[in-house]
Amino acid sequence: MNRALPVVRLRVPTDEDAVAWHRVFDDPDVMEFHGGRSAELYVYEELTARQRRHDAERGFCLWTMLDESDRVIGFTGAQPWPRDWGPKGEIEIGWRLGREYWGKGYATAAALITLERVRAAGVPSVVAMVLAQNARSIAVTQRLGMSLAEVFTVPSSNLEGHCYRIEL
Repeated sequence: MNRALPVVRLRVPTDEDAVAWHRVFDDPDVMEFHGGRSAELYVYEELTARQRRHDAERGFCLWTMLDESDRVIGFTGAQPWPRDWGPKGEIEIGWRLGREYWGKGYATAAALITLERVRAAGVPSVVAMVLAQNARSIAVTQRLGMSLAEVFTVPSSNLEGHCYRIEL
């Protein structure tokens, strides 16, 4: 990226952030690679509570992403890979932004902060699990310096996925 990255701030998600995430992600374009439709509010309530536990126990989580005006624009961060397939036992970095914030460098800026924070927490490497059709997220992994480590089939959808990796 040749342009300067935007200012972004990350914080441990609050109870109120569940409502904000629900609102920001209530868009079929945002959810295209996450089940295709909006999740119910309780999903984000459970997710934000789980992220607070991750932060308390590990020193990192999926943080709420705030723009220059302190508006909630999405999340980014890292958490243990939650499935019983794929990179079990590894730490996955991820991001999700509201549609109006795409293409402005927020995901890359926030993911760079995430890499610094997980490195400081003693994590030796992270993965990013991305569907092969998700060109925007693949571009972020490339800007982070991640390398394609594995191509796999997602068990629930039979779609092709990519596992990107970076040593910290």
